[in-house]
Amino acid sequence: MEAYTDFAGVYDLLMDGTPYEQWCRNIVQELERYDIRDGLVLELGCGTGSLTELLAARGFDMIGVDVSDEMLGAACEKRAQSGHDILYLNQDMRSFELYGTVRAVVSVCDSINYLLEDEDLVACFRLVNNYLDPGGIFIFDFNTRYKYETVIGDSVIAENREDCSFIWENEYDSKRDINEYDLTVFVRNKEEADSGRELFTRFWEVHYQRGYTLEQMQQFIALSGLGFVRAFDADTLGAVTESSERIYCVAQEKTKKTKYARNVK
Repeated sequence: MEAYTDFAGVYDLLMDGTPYEQWCRNIVQELERYDIRDGLVLELGCGTGSLTELLAARGFDMIGVDVSDEMLGAACEKRAQSGHDILYLNQDMRSFELYGTVRAVVSVCDSINYLLEDEDLVACFRLVNNYLDPGGIFIFDFNTRYKYETVIGDSVIAENREDCSFIWENEYDSKRDINEYDLTVFVRNKEEADSGRELFTRFWEVHYQRGYTLEQMQQFIALSGLGFVRAFDADTLGAVTESSERIYCVAQEKTKKTKYARNVK
């Protein structure tokens, strides 16, 4: 089943606790280490554009890529309200195409975990390498195998709100390192509510994510032609540990030889 179809309509409502502002600060701070303060930046798996909008507000010329047309519809609504000149492309991370190179590529909120096969990661990273400026930077996060095995695997999460409720069931396959999300959402029908009737629309989606280790990500980065720069815990911003649940990775384009190549300070 295709993910983020019906769910796209309530995604922002259910994800209102997501620390996009903090993620934006983390990314901007990291980009500034490489003297990247403006110019073209691509976000892979941009979803409804929450982070894309924040980075655009910080002065970056943003491009957002997502495979879900419904999620991009919500992103375009935000763009219409903000007036930011953001280009959104309905493309797959494994086969995206741009018109030219960009100074940086970012991907957050475990979008990379939706790539389930080794070749998917390598294909995506090779395209990132291809479309980066000389010395350009790739920043992404991913949920670790530890998180799926120990923290959320085989658990049920439920939340009841006034206008919508959800049941989120997790099932982790340790042999394949795949976590299956069965998501059931109940959304209040606003037209019926206005008439005094309490009716809810029910829909469900199935999502699959793969858990990775830092060592695996370093291998994929090397196979793509990118150079691994560093990794850090996404929650503490400190060193990666065995119990890190989400990790930031930073990689750099290193094969295009021009005088504009940028190095870490």
